[in-house]
Amino acid sequence: MDFFNKETKTALQAKEQALWLAFAPIAFQASKALRDLGILDVVDKSGQQGVTIEEILEKIKLSRYSARVLLEAGLGLEMLIVNDKKYTLTKTGYFILHDTLTRINMDFSHDVCYKAMYHLQDSLTEGRPAGLKELGPWNTIYEGLSIMPEPAGTSWFNFDHYYSDLAFPSVLPIVFEQQPKNLLDIGGNTGKWSMACAKYNPDVHVTIMDLPGQVGLAKKNITEAGLSDRISFFETNILDESLPFAKGFDVIWMSQFLDCFSEAEIISILRRCREALNDGGSIFILEPFWNKQQFKSAAFCLQQTSLYFTAIANGNSQMYHTDDFYNCIRAAGLDVVMENHKVGLSYTLLRCTKA
Repeated sequence: MDFFNKETKTALQAKEQALWLAFAPIAFQASKALRDLGILDVVDKSGQQGVTIEEILEKIKLSRYSARVLLEAGLGLEMLIVNDKKYTLTKTGYFILHDTLTRINMDFSHDVCYKAMYHLQDSLTEGRPAGLKELGPWNTIYEGLSIMPEPAGTSWFNFDHYYSDLAFPSVLPIVFEQQPKNLLDIGGNTGKWSMACAKYNPDVHVTIMDLPGQVGLAKKNITEAGLSDRISFFETNILDESLPFAKGFDVIWMSQFLDCFSEAEIISILRRCREALNDGGSIFILEPFWNKQQFKSAAFCLQQTSLYFTAIANGNSQMYHTDDFYNCIRAAGLDVVMENHKVGLSYTLLRCTKA
């Protein structure tokens, strides 16, 4: 990946980018308002014919002033173009309005991150998630996931699940290639992966290991799915090394889990996974690494998501570069014996065994 090893802009282009960044918070809110207040939808439905501000005002409940300032902002944002006082949608405007990935990312940025990011510099200098107070009185966001206020809760889970859910169908055959009988799902969250495993292989028993709040969510979903006899639960705080760790597993699975921890914490977790693994067993890790992305935009999204961890989630984790992450794996006494960097939308699947 050679996205970040050379300058690509002229001086004028670089200054234009700098000015975009200077107004980025305003541009973001204007983009979301154009989407949520219905202006983009009205313009989109006008097709190539376009639509005037008067025609827009017939279909949305805004003053002429409000519509005008948003439409003019939309021109600068390159979401709209105007000819003969008729507005039409650009490709960027189309994706803001219709693209599921863009919508999920925008909602996550607004509902979970926007207010909290005001505290980013405090988080960086103090080593704690200073912005988390905008969502709730917790030490980390994981303590509050089951009770997070709306719309932040929905936006968080939509963001968390969208990426990993796309990867599940392609990785299930790999995980079950050696017919594991006992599988440990660490950080099972709402139970989606565990339920997928139970449905994929009728002989496997899955144990979800997570915080009590998340286990409560998973239990509800698993009971409703009729899979309570196939999936059990182990409540614990994985960061507390004094608490017992579930043992005796053929496969240990962690999906977008280890990026929630610092390097020292990752090493500690992986060492205990090593001890919990049966001889000949495998640890599967599904993670998005920013340096293994096919598209520059994907790497950009992951790099910015790292700052969500800094300011909101826990203050010490990130979306990792493989060099740093693989160092943690080796330090835990494990070897990477398989790696697939083209899983789902942006994921890498690692299979690790005892060194």
